[in-house]
Amino acid sequence: MARVLSICLFVALLTCTLRCSQCVKPSNIILILTDDQDVEMGGMTPMKKTKALIGDAGVTFSNAFTATPLCCPSRSSILTGKYPHNHLVRNNSISGNCSSTTWQKEAEPFTFPLYLNKMRYQTFYGGKYLNQYGSKDAGGVGHVPPGWDQWHALVGNSKYYNYTLSVNGKEEKHGDNYEKDYLTDLVLNRSLHFLEERSPSHPFFMMLCPPSPHSPWTAAPQYQQSFSDVKAPRNGSFNVPGKDKHWLLRQPANPMPNSSIEYLDNAYRRRWQTLLSVDDMVEQLIKKLDSVKELNNTYIFYTSDHGYHTGQFSLPIDKRQLYEFDIRIPLLVRGPGIKPKQTLQSPVLNIDLSVTILDIAGVNLSTVNMDGQSFLPQMAPSLRNGTERPFFLVEYTGEGYSSEDPSCPKLGPGLAECFPDCVCEDAFNNTYACVRSLKDANLQYCEFADNEAFVEVYNLTSDPHQLENIVKKVDPTLLQIMNQRLIKLQSCMGDSCRNIK
Repeated sequence: MARVLSICLFVALLTCTLRCSQCVKPSNIILILTDDQDVEMGGMTPMKKTKALIGDAGVTFSNAFTATPLCCPSRSSILTGKYPHNHLVRNNSISGNCSSTTWQKEAEPFTFPLYLNKMRYQTFYGGKYLNQYGSKDAGGVGHVPPGWDQWHALVGNSKYYNYTLSVNGKEEKHGDNYEKDYLTDLVLNRSLHFLEERSPSHPFFMMLCPPSPHSPWTAAPQYQQSFSDVKAPRNGSFNVPGKDKHWLLRQPANPMPNSSIEYLDNAYRRRWQTLLSVDDMVEQLIKKLDSVKELNNTYIFYTSDHGYHTGQFSLPIDKRQLYEFDIRIPLLVRGPGIKPKQTLQSPVLNIDLSVTILDIAGVNLSTVNMDGQSFLPQMAPSLRNGTERPFFLVEYTGEGYSSEDPSCPKLGPGLAECFPDCVCEDAFNNTYACVRSLKDANLQYCEFADNEAFVEVYNLTSDPHQLENIVKKVDPTLLQIMNQRLIKLQSCMGDSCRNIK
């Protein structure tokens, strides 16, 4: 009899334990994605609250990279977990597959929010989505990507005032009233409302995408006088001629004229001013999570779509280039199981964000067709085992106009993004693919798709600012190894992107 009672008691306890384990709510997840925020040129300097509340409370990745240094292809990589050669978004235009109907049919149905939705996550999107989103050729504001319960997305590219939102498929126009319309604050306020209205019985995912620090660099009124004495950093490759580099880097005047320097200093200062509102956003969001008792069960990711430059190699302002200032991004994460005040050197790509988020949510990653890999094992080894990648791919497809740029007729057709003083930041043949390694050797090897078959190679240990292209000095055997790695990476898909030796 005693034995029967013992068995019954054991079965009852086991049943209770199983039920309790099934009732444990998965962790909430928040992804904050800024627009054009660099890390190499001091872009995180204004973010004192963010660094304290996320970085100091968790992990800062010192080697985080974008798979491509341009808005729409990069954001498409984040959403799909794929390199650009697999999601096929080449640039910021409809013809470049940015939010095109083809993207909506072939890529959007496999973005990571759908997997979260199937796991009963409540999902919220606020801010910039893809550069062509909401345009007539992209289905207008009525198109709401699958996987989102609450959709508050900006139509078109980053703005701070006088913009249009798609609010769950309905057009909502905004003016220039700071309290009502300033986009960074609006994204914050709607996310706070979502937190108040959500069901506490299910986890949530929020993706918050403020316009900062993208042009037109419109700061909130209270921050328009901040950093009045700040100028762009003058060290490293600032105002240095781009000798031994691809022809596009050899065309800017050097030294830069004073007009270019004044222009880029003003841009640099105003970029920082816009980021102060994002820093406030992070603070208010964390206060709200604490007040609703969700902070300790929430992972918060803070990152950017790519880096930026202000005067490096005499290029005034932009992104798109293969150098560290354009491809490195900030990445800070806090959450359950992550020890505070960590700085990790493991290389991480933005294609890893979606896979890591799905890993946290409990999705079986073997069922997910993505190129990235989870970095949960690196930042919370007590929760997962895993390895870091030895090298990775950065790729970009250049853009140019078929006719001459009116401001730069001397350079002929095929260029784009031309600034004052006739400095062009892009061209059709600014198309490249790079292998970047950190583990065995701190190297970058890049090949251009142009009639020169131009190659750039940098030793980042001895030359962190990439001043000298050492392609003619490197052992040919090493060049061959890097070339073979590049060939494999450029054709990889899924598992093969993670298992290249």
